[in-house]
This record gives sequence, C-alpha cells and structure tokens, in this order.
Amino acid sequence: MPPDQFQELSAELWRSAAGVLDQNWTGRYTVPSRTLYPHQWSWDTAFAAIGLAYVNPARAWRGLRSLFEAQWPDGRVPHIVFDPDIPEDAYFPGPRFWRVPAYSGRAARGSTGLVQPPMHALAAWEVYRHAAAHGADAAQQARTELGWLYPRLVAQQEFLGDRRDAGGSGLASIVHPWESGLDNSPSWDDALAAVPADMRLLDTYHRRDLDVSDATHRPTDSDHARYLGLVESYRDGGYSDNDLALRHGFVVECPGFNTILATAELALAQIAGVLGDPAAHRHRERAQGITAAITHRLWDPRTGFFHARDVRSGRLSPAHSVSGLLPLALPDLDRPFVDALVAAATSSRFGLPAPGYDRTGPAFDERRYWRGPIWINVNWLLRRGLLVHGRRAEADELRRALLCLVHSNGHYEYFHPHDGSGLGSPAFSWTAALSLDLLADSPAPAYARVFQKETQKT
Repeated sequence: MPPDQFQELSAELWRSAAGVLDQNWTGRYTVPSRTLYPHQWSWDTAFAAIGLAYVNPARAWRGLRSLFEAQWPDGRVPHIVFDPDIPEDAYFPGPRFWRVPAYSGRAARGSTGLVQPPMHALAAWEVYRHAAAHGADAAQQARTELGWLYPRLVAQQEFLGDRRDAGGSGLASIVHPWESGLDNSPSWDDALAAVPADMRLLDTYHRRDLDVSDATHRPTDSDHARYLGLVESYRDGGYSDNDLALRHGFVVECPGFNTILATAELALAQIAGVLGDPAAHRHRERAQGITAAITHRLWDPRTGFFHARDVRSGRLSPAHSVSGLLPLALPDLDRPFVDALVAAATSSRFGLPAPGYDRTGPAFDERRYWRGPIWINVNWLLRRGLLVHGRRAEADELRRALLCLVHSNGHYEYFHPHDGSGLGSPAFSWTAALSLDLLADSPAPAYARVFQKETQKT
C-alpha cells in the first residue's frame, strides 16, 4: 500500500476507533459492545484504557477505578462487574446466578467470582506514560491514579500468585475456561472432557448469547453446560481456592494467562519506581520466577511449543493455541524459545495475523469463537513480544496487517481467518482501542528494555 494511501487509512481508522470508544462509554466504564456485553468486563477494561490513553485518559482511569472498586477482599478482580441498572435477563449468567455475597459495601453492584488475565497493571502503566502529552493536569492525575491503583494491583497479583498456585509450581491456575479470556479454545478440550455436561442446565437457564449471535460462532451446548456446571461447583464451594486440584473439576495452567501475570509484575516494577516504592526489584524477581516456571512446566520439547497443563492429570494439552505464542512477550525468555515461537507464528500453523488456534489442527473452526478466528487483542500482545525481542520487521508486518484488517472490515469482535470478514459483535471496544495504539506505533515496551539491561548487570 502506498504511504499516502496508508496515511489516509490511518486518519479514517483513528476517527472511527475513537467513535466506537465514545459510543461504548457508560459514564463509569467502557462496555465491550452494545449488543451482547452490557456490563463491565475485566480485561476488556484494561484494553479499552490502553486506547483511551490517547483520546480520553480521564475515562481510562475512571474505568480502571470502577473495576477495582469491585475488587474482592481476597484480592481477586472479578471478570464481570454487573451494572445494577441493566435487567437481569439482559445477560446470562447474571448476578442472581453467581450469588456473590456482599463485600466492602458492594451490595448494590454484583459481580462474578471468576477472574480474567491481569492486564490492568500494564494498562495503568500505558495510560500513565502517555499522560504528559495531555498537559500538566493530566500528568498530575495520572500520578494520583497510580498511587490509588498500585496496592490494589499488588493484591490482585498476590491472589493469583498465592491462592491460585494449585500445582505448587509458581504458576497461577485458572478454574474455568472463561478465566483465560480464550473461552472455548481447544486447549481446554481434554481437561473439559472430564467435566460432566449436565444438559438439564440448558433447560433451566436460557442462553442469551444465541439470541443475538449466530450459534455456529458460539460455544456448543455441551460446552456451555460444562461451563455452567463449573460455575455452580465453584460457587457452591464458596468460591474457595483451597485444595483446588482435589475438589474442582477444571484446574489448568495456561501459558497466555501466566505470561500476562509476569508482564504485570514488570509493569508494577515501573509503577513502583514512579511511586518511590522499594518493591520494584521484588516485582522483577517475580517476573523472572514466573518466566522460569512457564518454560519448565508448559514447554514441550517434542512440539517446540508452549501448551496448557491440566493440573489434575498432569498432562499437557496437545492443542497448538495462540496462547502458546504469548510467552514471546517475556523479555527474560531465552533465545531458543524466542526463535521457536517466531517460527511457529510465521508458519502455516498460524501466520500473521495469528488465528486463535492452529490452522492445520483437527479442531480448527474458522467461525467458532476461539477455535479459528483472528482476534486483535492477542495479536497486539504478540506484536509486543516481537518488539521486546527486536523482531521489528515481523512486528511492522503484523501491525500493518491488523490495521488493514480492521479498516477493511470494521471494529468487530473477531475476524474470519481466511477472508477477514468481521464476526461476533460489531463496534467492539478492544478492537477500536488497540487500533489506536497500533496507529500510534508505540515502540518496544520501556519496562522490558529496562528489565533486560538490569538483568545483564547482575
């Protein structure tokens, strides 16, 4: 594409992306979309903040505050915070299904008991580092917001690193596929096979998603029944994380989730430095420890790839999911792993932009949610990894491909892996938000470069 044509594309895309974020703003937070997702989602809020850093940082901070105001006393940040003004039947499963007890005066706004990948420290750092461009008042607000968020972000990390270390390996376990963010990835198929599918649950509870979405794009009924059964089990156990591997039906170490956990520690090191907190070194050590655990527990030398591990059975999933590429974002990842992941990302299995699952795999489905389509958010993370390790040519190729994909097809939730057509919900917030960041062409993450230099000195 000629440079002048790309500039024109960029200007159009910037306006449309900013418009999507504006229309999805509720006054307290940004909804993922106005069709299927009427409440506040956890890692969606983080991705939205990254884009809002360029066009409205005050909204970015307000959204993060709204989410962390619903943080549980144990440190978990719920994957959905429900809007009390939205009817119960507008989204399922809603607050009555979750039955989360009131805590910290939160009786008026319910939440779920699950979590999502802890993208929030990285988002807070990104909003902070762009604040100066908006003037002195915005910079001062950013410093204040970091001070408010930092102890809450630390509590989130401690919950995941301590209470969710079900395998005793230094990795956080997810207790539901929804916690991964990659809801129905083939990575969970083997572990889910051991979970009974009580189809009677679908007679009791109506699938609201099928009212507004094509059933061929969404998880199957049997998978959905398993999802509901897992929630009931976790809920009826009081959302306790004690003895998870013994009493809960799904306990999995995900490479993508734990990569984001480590990345959060690196962002916290940067935030601690700004706040003058001496914990910066401890955050970097934790990131190194998580990186070492990922390579020890989730790398399969036979496949040359990172796979999810079922803590209950001890087995690695055979699936090649995009989550197995995400450890590329870790600056302390050794060169042989980096080379293998770049080779996989650019191979016929994936290709850039990468789909959610191996294009040559037996479970590949070009339209069904995380089993084949292309998602902007994981490719955004993949691009950061390429930049972290100096793979600028591949990062630039991926950036341009993602921008052309969105410009040509719209700000959809996800995209067809072959023809690029938009799938899922239109006017999707994280697609718009990350398009703004891609248009800005942010350089390699500053925290990663600092971390690498300090590692070389020790």
